[in-house]
Amino acid sequence: MQLRVRGALLEDGAALVDLEVEDGVVSSLEPHSPDAGRRGAAVEIDAAGALVRPPFVEPHIHLDATLTAGEPRWNSSGTLWEGIAVWSERKPSITRADVIARAEQVLRWQAAQGVLFVRSHCDVTDPDLTALDALLELRELVSDVMVLQVVAFPQEGIVSFPRGAELLEEAVRRGADVVGAIPHYEDTREDGVRSLEIAVDIAERYDRMVDAHCDEIDDEQSRFIEVLATLAMRSGLRERVTASHTTAMGSYNGAYAHKLQRLLQRSGINLVSNPMINLALQGRFDDYPKRRGLTRVKELVAAGVNVAFGADDVVDPWFPLGTANPMMLAHSGVLAAQLTGQAEIAETFEMVSSRGARVLGVEASYGLRVGGPASFVVVPASSRMDAVRRQVAPRWVVSRGRVLAERDPSPVRLQWRGDEHEIDFVRAADEGAATWRHASVQREA
Repeated sequence: MQLRVRGALLEDGAALVDLEVEDGVVSSLEPHSPDAGRRGAAVEIDAAGALVRPPFVEPHIHLDATLTAGEPRWNSSGTLWEGIAVWSERKPSITRADVIARAEQVLRWQAAQGVLFVRSHCDVTDPDLTALDALLELRELVSDVMVLQVVAFPQEGIVSFPRGAELLEEAVRRGADVVGAIPHYEDTREDGVRSLEIAVDIAERYDRMVDAHCDEIDDEQSRFIEVLATLAMRSGLRERVTASHTTAMGSYNGAYAHKLQRLLQRSGINLVSNPMINLALQGRFDDYPKRRGLTRVKELVAAGVNVAFGADDVVDPWFPLGTANPMMLAHSGVLAAQLTGQAEIAETFEMVSSRGARVLGVEASYGLRVGGPASFVVVPASSRMDAVRRQVAPRWVVSRGRVLAERDPSPVRLQWRGDEHEIDFVRAADEGAATWRHASVQREA
């Protein structure tokens, strides 16, 4: 046996279980029995009531551009448009080694924080497709640890960019997993509609998914999501289609938003909101009051539409900060989308995990079940809401039966009124709080 996890909390409020792993898959899930006889395991983790969940999922990031903030200059206005202009200046200097080095560093950050499924958009408005080839190579290099999907993303357009459609199709031929688009950036509305038709056509012919940057603008007249949803429904692609950003939806009038919600429900498409970046980039042309620059996350989730949260940008021309931390992303989503109900806060945990898995279409290889891949995180929290509140990092990250990352759980020591206190930001009433600090891992010599 490779691994045993004792005293795991799989669901909020559920009874504890013992989890065993053999040959990289979950071989047993049984009620926790601390005194029962057990076979030896190469590694044994005493979760002590910690939350054990499938790994986190990143449904939207730009690994080709990550860690380039300030190169060749800073985005002084903070707008989406200047970010695109700065990236266009940086793009000619990229090399295979440059892209792989930066992207792999961020993938390591993500893996250390329990993110084992990643979808990265990659700019294919480059005649040489240098970044695309680099990310496709990196996809294979990390395949023993994590799943990396690559989106052929036409950053500067399909119809409005020279050879845009040709480059997009060539990127798919070379192995891109997903077809992208950016209709609101095209020169005219007609070009935007045509760009979506081209993307869906390529996806159908090559059996690919679609993930379009859609209506990432504060313009209430930007309504390409209705076009994408209709194409998804009529083509049969449905849940294989994702609309990312859709920030213009925050500016739609109530009557149109109501009509659109029905279309989204019928189409089955996914939405990805990027709360940190949408808050940072949108509303830049507003005086006061400033719009929040976010899609209607709260209403869409309540309506049964699958919505996930993505990091989008990490230290790049569009956002100078970030560590790709999924718990920080969930926490920011609570604030940005006003998801402050108890169940809503818990659901933001799913927006960086299971809901993201639905976006990537990896449900068959995702989840904790006997016979399924043994990839999971051990989070010292009493519930999903508790994990989001305290932005708790995983104590352990396990990938396909192997302990990939460990974190020292030592609490802060505070000298307070003459006494020493251990500070872990846990309420005294939280069940299991006293035991998490004693969770341990043992390995056979």
